[in-house]
Amino acid sequence: MSNVPSAGVPSSPETPATLKKPKRKNWLAKEFWHIRRNRELLLLALPGILFKFVIAYMPMVGLILAFKYFRYDQGIFGSKWVGLQNFEFLFKAQDAFRIIRNTLLYNFTYILLTMAVSLLLALLLNELSGKLVKVYQTTLFLPYFISMVLVGYIGSAFLDFQNGYLNTVLTFFGLKTHNWYLETTPWLFILPLVALWKGVGFSTLVYYAGITGISTDYYEAAKLDGASRAQMMTRITLPLLKPLIIILFILGLGNIFRGDFGLHYFVPNNVGPNFPTTDIIDTYVYRALTKLGDINSAAAVGFLQSVVGLVTVVSANLIVRRIDKDNALF
Repeated sequence: MSNVPSAGVPSSPETPATLKKPKRKNWLAKEFWHIRRNRELLLLALPGILFKFVIAYMPMVGLILAFKYFRYDQGIFGSKWVGLQNFEFLFKAQDAFRIIRNTLLYNFTYILLTMAVSLLLALLLNELSGKLVKVYQTTLFLPYFISMVLVGYIGSAFLDFQNGYLNTVLTFFGLKTHNWYLETTPWLFILPLVALWKGVGFSTLVYYAGITGISTDYYEAAKLDGASRAQMMTRITLPLLKPLIIILFILGLGNIFRGDFGLHYFVPNNVGPNFPTTDIIDTYVYRALTKLGDINSAAAVGFLQSVVGLVTVVSANLIVRRIDKDNALF
């Protein structure tokens, strides 16, 4: 019997997916086929998609205020177009250098400090076993959920001049008390410590999740070779966590020009004498918006922060791609 297939008879059976898939005549037909195929998953994701669209994308129409002289009676689209005039507010301000310097240096300090401490804590958590791991995880993660308003009250309990815990301890040991809210130098250390206390728990859990995803075969082989705990950390855990570390670092750089408003406003209590070391772009613009009602300049600064964040992320990713292409974010 001949093995040559007869005319009109397919040489091999086709799967049901192949039969249902339309011919790729154009891009629209292909996308419609994907939507139809994954309609159940898209239906489940619809509430999240709508929430993201309403909260994150619809307000982006307001970015046009950065290029207009907004008047309430004329509305967003009817107001006069002024181009880049609103962006002069930040760079011509008397304290422009100070607030830009503080924003960049503080954010860079927060990124490096949180990364180093959270990596260390994640490595230490990996050495624990049993219920202790859950206890430490919960203890570290709890401050992440505390509002910055409440953190400001906690800071006031420690830093109050008359009844604060710190001054009480200093008085007990016969040392000089401080009016912390009227001094500048202490905030160079207070703000990074508060930021670390509040954010280290989340980063620690992210790194710890990455560590638990590493195959135990590596550690078992290292034990057979006589490797110590410290050697396994430096030779196995950290190198395998390198992609995750780079991704989180790049994402952190995206907010390098956008300060933590809650941290720098509520914790220092928005007191004028400590502005040289606590004031950042976000708090400066907020005061300008509330005192002067300058919506145009506030919108321009917010737009500029987003653009700088995008450029920073893309630039950092390009540098990583040139050094190690496999560890780039995109």
